[in-house]
Amino acid sequence: MSDSLVFGYAVVVIDVALWRFKVPKKDASRLLLRLTIFAVFTASIFAAGFSPFRQTTRLEASLLHEAAQALKIFWWLTGARLLTLALDTFLLPHTWREQRLFQDVFGAVVFLAAAVAATGFVLEIPVRGLIATSGTLAVILGLAIQSTLHDVFAGIVLNSTEPYRVGDWISIDGAEGKVIEMNWRATHLLNSHGNVTIIPNAAAARANITNTNRPHALHGVTVSLEISPDERPATVIAALECALAAARSILPAPAPFVQTRKATVDSIQYEATAFVDDTAKKTPLTNELYDLCYRHLTAAGVDLRPRGVPSVTAIVDKAEERLLRRIELFTTIGDEELKMLSSCMVRHEYDAGQVIFTPEVVPDSLAIVDSGVLSVLTEQSIGAVEVVRLGPGDTMGETGLLVGLPVQVKIVTLTRSVIYRLSKDAVTPLLRDSQEVTHRMCRLLSQRQDMLHKMAMKNTDHADDEHASFHWFLEKIHRLHALKF
Repeated sequence: MSDSLVFGYAVVVIDVALWRFKVPKKDASRLLLRLTIFAVFTASIFAAGFSPFRQTTRLEASLLHEAAQALKIFWWLTGARLLTLALDTFLLPHTWREQRLFQDVFGAVVFLAAAVAATGFVLEIPVRGLIATSGTLAVILGLAIQSTLHDVFAGIVLNSTEPYRVGDWISIDGAEGKVIEMNWRATHLLNSHGNVTIIPNAAAARANITNTNRPHALHGVTVSLEISPDERPATVIAALECALAAARSILPAPAPFVQTRKATVDSIQYEATAFVDDTAKKTPLTNELYDLCYRHLTAAGVDLRPRGVPSVTAIVDKAEERLLRRIELFTTIGDEELKMLSSCMVRHEYDAGQVIFTPEVVPDSLAIVDSGVLSVLTEQSIGAVEVVRLGPGDTMGETGLLVGLPVQVKIVTLTRSVIYRLSKDAVTPLLRDSQEVTHRMCRLLSQRQDMLHKMAMKNTDHADDEHASFHWFLEKIHRLHALKF
């Protein structure tokens, strides 16, 4: 009898060691080994006559009797634990195992049942009275912790229906954030300000939930603008459609769209909607769209004044001068130089799909985009790759005009576009008179050259470093335009 007890406790020690030191490392392998040991443990205690389903016959030595009773109680508790682990490892979905709520609830129920069974079978204590008493206590306790129980059962519902998972970005009744934890009582959200919002499961189960991670590769972005009712809606919509076409991160399907939401005596509200494949792109795209909408609306002549402010009917500048004032390169020049440049600008109109520049061609003029969207493409081993998109106020052709180098990209119109051109004869006097404009153009050229190098373009004979490129371009401009400073 004592040998059987020693063997039983030895098996218990081995099982505890496997659990404590996590041997083997894989959960499934360790569980299978523990189940095998439990089967050996079960066979040994039944072979010794220690049935867990009845009280042990009183042994001569009281210590041996108590040891046998404890071994059978341990059998019940170990079986309950292994049953919980087996369900968790082999049956529950992976997401349920991560959240652990269902596992914890099921484990508590199984352990409670095992404790009651051990009390009735091993100790032969009447459990009917215990169950009746515990039932009364359970009712009293349930009334006392009613809200907590609501949260627990709501958590079970949320885990089973899975409206969101850990890592999803969701909105629950205005509380928005990333799900970082789901437990018995609440869902924890990390909002955009770095704060944690805790929402009780009962409140989450009753609320309207928006999960921006589903579907996984489709997320909408909408920007709203209120424009004066004096502006023709067709003009505004066309400008906003060009703004959507200028954003590279927008998915082609579903197609972006513009719609008129409502009209009042003060304004007409427009919405531009697009879709991206990653939630991380939503904020950058929103900021980009507001900038693009401003540029294309301004290029279309739409008056962006505050609501209620009368329109300025007097046009101070010509269209060419207004375009030049929007370009960063020319913000430091005076009115006289600006008028001189505007008088030299030549207007060109292009339909969608027309080629403006091709590689290895030396441009003889500075091209300025007045309206429309253009695509800048570079040839790589996989074919044509889009580098960037150009819109109102962007310039191109500086390499040929300033330093006499051919362009290394292909520029094609994506929409109907209007482009103004400035010849070398018109720009050279400005370069000679304004050192600031010269430096800005050199800086723009060096930044674009650095971008092309990062896109694995062919190297030129100057340094890759942007700072070195700036001085290289500055030296070339001095030579080509005979600058003195």
